[in-house]
Amino acid sequence: MKKALRNIYYFFPVQLFLLHFRKYQLVLILWLVLFGLVNGGFMKSFGMDGLFFTPEYLGKVNALAALITGIAMGMFVMSWNVATFILHSKRCKFLATADRPFLKYCINNSLLPLLFVGFYFIKFFMFDISRELMAPAEIIVLLLSILAGYIIMVVASFIYFFGTERRILRSVTPVIRETFSKNKLGKELIDVHDAFGMKVGFYISNSMTFRKARDVSHYSQPFLDSIFKRHHFAAVISILIAFIFFTAVGFLQDYKFFQIPVAACIFILFAILTAAIGALTYFLKSWSLGFVILLIALLNVLYKKEIIDPRNKAFGVNYNNKTDRPAYNKLSLQQLCTPEKIAADKNNMVTVLQNWKNKQKADKPVMIFINVSGGGLRSAAFTMNALQKLDSITGGQLMQHTFLISGASGGMLGAAYYRELYRQKQKGSNINLHNEQFTQNITTDLLNPVSASLITRDLFAPAQKFTVGNYQYVKDRGYALEQKLINNCDGLLKGQMIDYAEEEKKASIPLIIFNSVVTRDGRKMMLNTQPISFMMKPVYFAADTTASPDAIDFAALFTKQDPLQIRIATALRMNATFPYILPNVWLPSNPVIDVMDAGIRDNFGQETSLRFIDNFKDWIKQNTGGVIILQLRDRMTDNWQQPFESGNITDILVKPGTMLQNNWYKLQDFSETDQYSYFNAAFDSLVHRITFMYVPEKEDKGAALNFHLSARERRDVMESFKNVYNQAMLKRFMELMK
Repeated sequence: MKKALRNIYYFFPVQLFLLHFRKYQLVLILWLVLFGLVNGGFMKSFGMDGLFFTPEYLGKVNALAALITGIAMGMFVMSWNVATFILHSKRCKFLATADRPFLKYCINNSLLPLLFVGFYFIKFFMFDISRELMAPAEIIVLLLSILAGYIIMVVASFIYFFGTERRILRSVTPVIRETFSKNKLGKELIDVHDAFGMKVGFYISNSMTFRKARDVSHYSQPFLDSIFKRHHFAAVISILIAFIFFTAVGFLQDYKFFQIPVAACIFILFAILTAAIGALTYFLKSWSLGFVILLIALLNVLYKKEIIDPRNKAFGVNYNNKTDRPAYNKLSLQQLCTPEKIAADKNNMVTVLQNWKNKQKADKPVMIFINVSGGGLRSAAFTMNALQKLDSITGGQLMQHTFLISGASGGMLGAAYYRELYRQKQKGSNINLHNEQFTQNITTDLLNPVSASLITRDLFAPAQKFTVGNYQYVKDRGYALEQKLINNCDGLLKGQMIDYAEEEKKASIPLIIFNSVVTRDGRKMMLNTQPISFMMKPVYFAADTTASPDAIDFAALFTKQDPLQIRIATALRMNATFPYILPNVWLPSNPVIDVMDAGIRDNFGQETSLRFIDNFKDWIKQNTGGVIILQLRDRMTDNWQQPFESGNITDILVKPGTMLQNNWYKLQDFSETDQYSYFNAAFDSLVHRITFMYVPEKEDKGAALNFHLSARERRDVMESFKNVYNQAMLKRFMELMK
C-alpha cells in the first residue's frame, strides 16, 4: 500500500499538477478565472457565464460558433502547455532524450485541462437545458462541435511540433552519438532526482502506457539545455502567430465574418497572456515584477502627455478645439443657471407644455411622466413589454399623454426604442407598436460584440477611426455597443439629438432627458434638445446665486462643442455605462470630466420627474387633471428577498466595506419614497405614482442584470407583467386615466 501511494505521488502527471501550485502561481490565476467564469462565481452579474454556454457567430448560436470556441480553447490549452514546458522543462530532464518530448509533456500535463473541459461541458449542458431551453440533442451537437474544434487545434499544434522535433533530432543526432560513446550504456531505469528536486517515477508515454523515467545523468547539462531551447524557440513562434491572428481579428471587427464568439476571444486572450507571463518569467526571472512596474510607469507618462489616449469620447461632439473648452468649476456652472436664464428656459418649456396640451382631447388631460429603471436587458425587456401592453390597453393613448421620459441604463434603451417606433408611426410608417418582435429586437444580445471588442480591438488592434459629422473618433467597445444596438433596432436609433429638436419642441413626441453622472463630483449631466437650466438646481435654490447646482445642462455647458450633434445611441450609452464593460465617456471641459451610468444617482428616474413637475406645478394644476408618474422597474420595492448577508465569518470583514454598494438601490428607494411623500402632500395629491415591476416567477431564478438574456429569462420577464401585483397596478392606472 505504501509503495502504491508512493508511486501515485511520484507519478509525472501528479508531480506536474503539484508543481504548478508550487511554482509560478500567476499562470494559475487564468485557470482560476476560467473556472470562476464557467461556474458563475466570477463576473456573473455581467452575464459572462452565458457567453461561454451560448457561443454566437454571425448572429446565431450554432455548431460553427461552438467549433470556433473549441479551437480557441485548444489554443489556450496548448499555450498553457508551451509556457509551462518552457518554465518546467529544466525540472524534468528525462524528457530531453525521449521520443517527441513535448508530446509526452502535454499528455502528462493534461490533468488540469481535462478537469476544466469536463467541468465546462457539465455546466454547459445544465445551463442550456434550464436557461436557454434547448433540446438535449441540440446541446450535444454544440458540445461535440466544441470537442471537435479542441481536437483540431491540438492535433494541428502537434503536427507543427512534430515537424520541429524532426529538425531538432537531425541536428542533435551526432551529439547524441558522441555522448553515448563517452558514457556507459545499459544503465537500469531508475527514479530521477535532478538538481531542482523534481522526482519522477512513472510517466505516460505517447502510446498511453506507463513508462519509468530514464536516468539522464550521463548527458551533459549544455546538451540537455540545447534540446529544450530549440523547443522553446518553436513554441515562441507559435504564440507569435496567435498574437498576429488576434490583432488581425481586432482590426477587422467591423466585418461580421471576423466577429468570433466572446468565449473564443477570452480563450485566445488567455493564451497570449499565458505566453506573456511565461516569457517574462523565463527571460527576466526575478526582474519580472520590476519590468511590469516600469512598464506601467512608462504608460502613465505617455497617458499624461496625451501621447496615448484610451479614453472614450461622445460621438458627434467637437473635441478638436482644445483652446476654447468650457471651464468646469463652481462659478461657470452658476453662470449657466442665473435667474434670467432660468426664466427664459422656463418660458420656452411652457411653450412646449402648451403644444402638448393642444394635442390632447380633454380640457384637463392626464399628464404622464414615464420613469424607467436601470437593469440591463432585463429592464429593457420589461420596459418595452410594459409600454406595449399599456399602450394597447389604453387604445394607443399612452404616448400621446406622455410628456417626459427619464430613467437609467437598460430601461432607457427600451423606452427610447419605443418612442422612436412611435415617432416613425407618426411620420406615416406602417408600424404595429404592439408587435412582440420589437421586444425581441431590444433584448438581442449586446454583450458579445462589446466583450469581443474589448478583448480584440481595445487591447490589441491598431486604432481605427470613423466619422460622425465633421469629426473623427476611435472605434472601441463603446462604438461596438452603439453599432450593435442600432443594428438590433433596425437602424432606428442611428440619429443625432438635433434630429429630434423640432419634434420635441412641438410635443409631437415625448421629451427624453438622458442623464449620466459626473464621476468627479457626482453631479447629474442632463441631455435634452431644449434648454433646461431650471433643472440644474432644486426650485427652492433657483434664486440663490451662491448655491452650487447639482445638475448640468449638457447643451448649455458645451455650447461651442456642437452638443446636439451627439448621437442618440451615444446619449443612451452614457446613460447606461455599465462599469468595466463599457468605457466612461470623457467630455471636453477644463479640467476634463468623465461620466458614467445614471443609475449611480437616480436609478429609477423619479428625481428628474419630480424636479420638472415642481418647476411647472402652477401650469400643471391649471391645465391638467393630474399627473401619473408611471414607474417601470426591474426590481421589487420593499425588497426583503435579497438581504446583504452570507452567514459566514467573513461578514465581519466584508460588511463595513461593501454595505453601501450592496444596498445602493435600496437606499435610493427609501430616499425617493420619502421625496414622493413630501412632494405629493404639497401638490394637493394631484400626483400619483403607479409602479409596475419585474417579479421573477421563481425567486432564485430571476433574470441577471447584464446585456445578455437567456431564452428563459426573456420569457420570465415578459410573463411578469401578468402577475397579481402588476394587474392590480394596471387596474388603478386605468381608473386614473379615466
